[in-house]
Amino acid sequence: MSHLQNLLLDSLLGTKHVDGAALIKLNEQSLCVTSPGFSLMPSDVRTLVNGFAKNPLQARREGLYFKEKDYKCVRADDYALYAKNDNIGVIVVKTQLHLLVSTYTAGMYPSVCVEATEKLADYLRKKGN
Repeated sequence: MSHLQNLLLDSLLGTKHVDGAALIKLNEQSLCVTSPGFSLMPSDVRTLVNGFAKNPLQARREGLYFKEKDYKCVRADDYALYAKNDNIGVIVVKTQLHLLVSTYTAGMYPSVCVEATEKLADYLRKKGN
């Protein structure tokens, strides 16, 4: 297991309020690492990268189509996208080189998912990632 995958497991899945996580390389628009059992289609990666590359307000207005579901954006700016669909959601935070993606499902606290994702993104930014 790589150092980055260990970070995802310990910092995010370890909270028990993150269902799946991934790190996407921004420049290459490709997956860097994912948590076990969490897969993203290339179209999902493009959707998330485009949410930042284009005007984030557009993502806020139109929402996201991610993992074959429509999500309503509750936050969309230059640094983060938060989107939900009923009792599931996706949190995407941008660092210099990556997008950090976390998902939560029913029974998990979205606030804990957000906090853990933002903390890990801050750590990656400080490391220059």
